[in-house]
Amino acid sequence: MPREVEVLVPGGKATPGPPLGPVIGPLGLNVKQVVDRINEATKEFDGLSVPVKIIVHDDRSFDIEVGVPPTSALIKRELGIEKGSSKTGREVVADLKLDQVIKIAKMKKAEMLSYTLKAAVKEVLGTCVSMGVSVEGKNPKDFQKEIDEGVVEIAEE
Repeated sequence: MPREVEVLVPGGKATPGPPLGPVIGPLGLNVKQVVDRINEATKEFDGLSVPVKIIVHDDRSFDIEVGVPPTSALIKRELGIEKGSSKTGREVVADLKLDQVIKIAKMKKAEMLSYTLKAAVKEVLGTCVSMGVSVEGKNPKDFQKEIDEGVVEIAEE
């Protein structure tokens, strides 16, 4: 019966040390092979923590499932900032373009509770609110209202 191990690794920079090595070493896998496969699969998320699931089969073969980093991490990477506002609601740390919000929503949509791209965009806007990030110079809550009212159109793909 397959066993599953879930770890959070730095995108494209996993190493045989913690947190990976101690978890997969006892499973009898070749640690270098696992690390190489994870690094190849996560290289597009360089610099971000990426959730990875390693599925170990009885014959010691394995599969890797790569998740998507948290929405807040994707927003920070898109903006090139270290952290969000410590004074949410009173301080804006950066400004995101709507195109960037849509790009993040598309990346995260499969892992979100949203059924539509429009709803996924609204979820990303909600994260912007909590991080102190404006969108095209506006409060993200205003953007959410404009989407609901049809002022801003989000094209489903």
